[in-house]
Amino acid sequence: MPALVSDELWQAIEPLLPKHAPSGKGGRPRVPDRACLAGILFVLRTGLAWRDLPLEMGCGSGPTCWRRLQEWAQAGVWPLLHEHLLGDLGRAGQVDLCRALLDSASCRAQKGGPTPAATRPTGGRKARSGT
Repeated sequence: MPALVSDELWQAIEPLLPKHAPSGKGGRPRVPDRACLAGILFVLRTGLAWRDLPLEMGCGSGPTCWRRLQEWAQAGVWPLLHEHLLGDLGRAGQVDLCRALLDSASCRAQKGGPTPAATRPTGGRKARSGT
């Protein structure tokens, strides 16, 4: 885990994360944010399915890391974390844009795309009845 989230990186990111109040209901203790961030980075870096995240890494389960990512995204924190991580990687010369992909699934057109023109029929006409 330390290899994925260094102390320096964690010190910069930790203040951006929302504080979580302990639940009065009891239950299993919450996986630490640093461990979840390591799991999230591992899945994003390797392309591994969330359910296949190894428990031996100490990051919690894949679904736990996925829920934490969703929690941070809904709180508006993930875009800030993502920008910070990309900035650090860019300054270190470790961003390889030849592997970048941008399509309509990852970037929504704000005003929509152009309205398509009416499509002319390309098939032949119906044949006359033979009966």
